[in-house]
Amino acid sequence: MGFFDKLKQGLSKTKISFGFKKVDENLLEELEENLIMADVGFETTEEIISNLRTKIKKENIQDTEEVKNALREELKNIFNDLDQDLDISKTPAVILMVGVNGSGKTTSIGKIANKYVKEGKKVLIAAGDTFRAAATEQLEVWANRANAEIIKGKENQDPSSVIFDSCKKAKELNADILICDTAGRLQNKKYLMDELEKMKKVIDRELPESSKEILIVIDGSTGQNAISQLKSFKETTGITGIVLTKLDGTAKGGIVIRLVKEQKIPVKFIGVGEKIDDMEAFNSTDFINAII
Repeated sequence: MGFFDKLKQGLSKTKISFGFKKVDENLLEELEENLIMADVGFETTEEIISNLRTKIKKENIQDTEEVKNALREELKNIFNDLDQDLDISKTPAVILMVGVNGSGKTTSIGKIANKYVKEGKKVLIAAGDTFRAAATEQLEVWANRANAEIIKGKENQDPSSVIFDSCKKAKELNADILICDTAGRLQNKKYLMDELEKMKKVIDRELPESSKEILIVIDGSTGQNAISQLKSFKETTGITGIVLTKLDGTAKGGIVIRLVKEQKIPVKFIGVGEKIDDMEAFNSTDFINAII
């Protein structure tokens, strides 16, 4: 099964269907309901439907296929306002991965590393989650699968010192990309965010010229909870992109539309399964075609 087919399957709960054959208010009401049910959120849905209504009147649209195209266009505008490409132009480029435990952070690191190793890049992984038992071991399994080198610390070691060693090693090895894991949960939120802030400072100090991305990993099935996760990390670390995981048929992918529209943060990667190749750079056209 190709990636697009997996994406379609993964977004089966988000399918936006058109039951009405006539272009009228009933059709728009049905669409509105579909969007809200798909986790697009009330305000974002209202805006989409309002723009659609205006376009239908202005262009005198009378065919449901044309309404579908207009809706696709409307959704595309939400994504196209933001740059979806990952910036890895200045090496060693750093990708700092954040997110709550259970969101799929470890597997995402492995899959992203694998993608770039396959493209011929030298990838280094920093095991910066030193607080969770077995976090480093799990990451090592994925690093080996991806043929990427891993820098490890000891359990409960200061994560920033692991990041420091990794930055040094990345320079020594002329690595193209350094992917840093971070803790997903500590004693309290403040302690966790302070730790992330410290890591960021180390990276900025050691690799001042490098490209830097801070990606939050969000489980596609968490629904509205994703909003509060993104907000709390965004306040402290300044997120540059979203990695959406676990689109396995149970998730309502409409949350992506809401996150991008409300928080103005682009989706950079999308994961549709457990295998190491089940992650791709986000393509808004494919995403929209999979749900409409």
